[in-house]
Amino acid sequence: MAKQVRAIVLTGYGTNCEREMAHACRAAGADRVDVVHLSDLLDGSVRLDDYHFLNLPGGFLDGDNLGAAQAGAHRLRYARVAGSGERLMDQVLRFVKQGGLVLGVCNGFQLMVKTGLLPGFGGRYEERRVSLTYNDSGRFEDRWVTCRVEPASACVFTRGLDLLELPVRHGEGKFVAADDETLRRLEAEGLVVLRYADPGTGVPTMDYPANPNGSLRSVAGICDPTGRLFGLMPHPEAFHHRTNHPRWTREDLPEEGAGLAIFRNAVQYVRDNC
Repeated sequence: MAKQVRAIVLTGYGTNCEREMAHACRAAGADRVDVVHLSDLLDGSVRLDDYHFLNLPGGFLDGDNLGAAQAGAHRLRYARVAGSGERLMDQVLRFVKQGGLVLGVCNGFQLMVKTGLLPGFGGRYEERRVSLTYNDSGRFEDRWVTCRVEPASACVFTRGLDLLELPVRHGEGKFVAADDETLRRLEAEGLVVLRYADPGTGVPTMDYPANPNGSLRSVAGICDPTGRLFGLMPHPEAFHHRTNHPRWTREDLPEEGAGLAIFRNAVQYVRDNC
């Protein structure tokens, strides 16, 4: 059992949600939360080996040049850590192999799929099979959505959860796959975690704006086969308290925002397993 849950939140190169994510980690009970610039990993002054829980926040990584998170994915895959000779991706893969948790939100989700960390079929974390592309609406979507948690999912972050109301804010959030076989495997192996749902019925939908981007099969988030790597387009860190909700003055909402449960599950998993 971990005596102290240590979380790292990466920032830099256009990331802009790192403080929200760090706050959510602290509010969920993490004992140590460090916001670390990616350059500190590259110069070797900080190492992922010292943490249990890696957070990849949203933002506009590298200005979304070449497509959302594409430039950042090349940096993660090929940049070398000073003084070690290893790629930064080698350090990430070791972190995963040793049991670490990775949460990618919005731009962080885009980064995970474009490096091949997700879906990670059979532990192959560098084969890209899915992506996130331009919204069908042709514009940036900034709205609240309802997501249904798939009960058969392997994801450790969503255990005990059912429906989640969370905000989205993205221009490239449409989930796509390389082929129908990839979609079939995602569903058959329990790797689809969240689906955009009708707010009235909780049933997954392709209808706009409940599905804000046209994601195939209404997919809003996926995990890898271990359930420890989770990426989603909605922002759980942006709903950690009732006052984050647009109707907080008009409805009797719980004090704790629905998104915080995802971070609580992560912290509890680390305490129980690391």
